[in-house]
Amino acid sequence: MRRYRVFAVTGSYKRVNYTDIETTSGAMRPLTDSLDSEQVGVSIARCEPGWQNKSHDHAAEDHEEIYVLLEGEATVVIDDESVELEAGDAVWIPPTATRQIQNGDVESALVLVSAPASKCRTTTCVDDPGSWATNGFIG
Repeated sequence: MRRYRVFAVTGSYKRVNYTDIETTSGAMRPLTDSLDSEQVGVSIARCEPGWQNKSHDHAAEDHEEIYVLLEGEATVVIDDESVELEAGDAVWIPPTATRQIQNGDVESALVLVSAPASKCRTTTCVDDPGSWATNGFIG
């Protein structure tokens, strides 16, 4: 069961802290469920040096993504093209494109945004090397 503290819930907003969200896939902290978002998927990824996720697309969910690199350096491989990102860079990825984050030699932090959010979301991953949940938005 996921545990997180909710800082505020009012009729107009809900506030949580991403550090209270359980990490999945070794780096991802999905915020969508804890914020009760129905239209936008959001995750924070704090990636250790050398971390990478599984190459995947979101064609089945038909959602596009935007990755914003907040700190560090990372490469996003999009349809076999390496896109080098520096802090402050953002990249848009269409649903059918394959994508994989490959972190470099230093820790990096990314915000991953997806829309529309998948109606079937999970943050449960199999503790199996190279395996991670891909249904719903987790990055």
